[in-house]
Amino acid sequence: MGQLVNGTWEADGVDTRKAGGKYRRTEAAFRNWVTKDGSPGPSGLGGFKAAPGRYHLYVAYACPWAHRTLIVRMLKGLKDAIDVSVVHPFMGKMGWSFEHDGDALGDPLFDAKYIHEIYIRGKSDYTGRASVPVLWDKERGTVASNESSEIIRMFNSAFDEWGDPSVDLYPEPLRAEIDAVNEGVYHNVNNGVYKCGFATSQEAYEEAFHALFDELDGLEARLARNRYLVGDRITEADWRAFATLVRFDPVYFGHFKCNKRRVYDYPNLWNYTKELYQVPGVAGTVDLDHIKRHYYGSHETVNPTRIVPVGPEIDYTTPHDRGRLKAA
Repeated sequence: MGQLVNGTWEADGVDTRKAGGKYRRTEAAFRNWVTKDGSPGPSGLGGFKAAPGRYHLYVAYACPWAHRTLIVRMLKGLKDAIDVSVVHPFMGKMGWSFEHDGDALGDPLFDAKYIHEIYIRGKSDYTGRASVPVLWDKERGTVASNESSEIIRMFNSAFDEWGDPSVDLYPEPLRAEIDAVNEGVYHNVNNGVYKCGFATSQEAYEEAFHALFDELDGLEARLARNRYLVGDRITEADWRAFATLVRFDPVYFGHFKCNKRRVYDYPNLWNYTKELYQVPGVAGTVDLDHIKRHYYGSHETVNPTRIVPVGPEIDYTTPHDRGRLKAA
């Protein structure tokens, strides 16, 4: 994937050789917080006040990081308060594009061709990756945030006046445990599949591979005791995990060589993934066509032929067994 350097696009791919074959994800650059009163959040500047219609969310259906934001936006009832644009599933040398194709309907704000143009509008000399999601502030004319883990927390609390305040995915009594679960899931699962897929040395790949399946084994054991990752209620920890789990069997198992076991082979993880998929509204945020076309078609170094596999056949709508479990 290319990147911007002082506001100029450079179409260089991911090169892990300088890091001993290990894939290293760069940190998000825009870390402002939207808050109820516009006061500064844990990072960034103040002045980003929650208001309906002020913010625009740029996403890719293919991207698990963007997927989190779509799910929380839906669960919180914010579809009318925060509008969305979907990029094309294929990411070429120019990065994510706004080419029209199915649900990818272009950029309604600026008629941009590529997502990196949005970053330049926000900061003309920006250096870094032009990733999704992007939360754009129409009033200030800049990127409010491109950090998905923070965007979902903004959606969880800042917009309650226009959404559903009864949905709280980061409840105060559970925050320490949620953060602890998130830490392992992020490093070893969410990012772990990329560490496997983009590794360019056997040692780096195997290190990430074993960490990934150790974490999945731990989640399987946790879900034998609890219905959800943190007790008997759905929290942000579940949705952060789900975005990777729902992509695992159709993409990561084969494309990223994460092939020790499928999610389907874990009884608790498989039924848990189905239950989350069946939460009302969630299935509408999952686009397996975009997901498969993106990964198999965009990563030329991983899949030089860019052939998109027809299978596997996966049915997330069959009955699950999670109702038998309560919090330990």
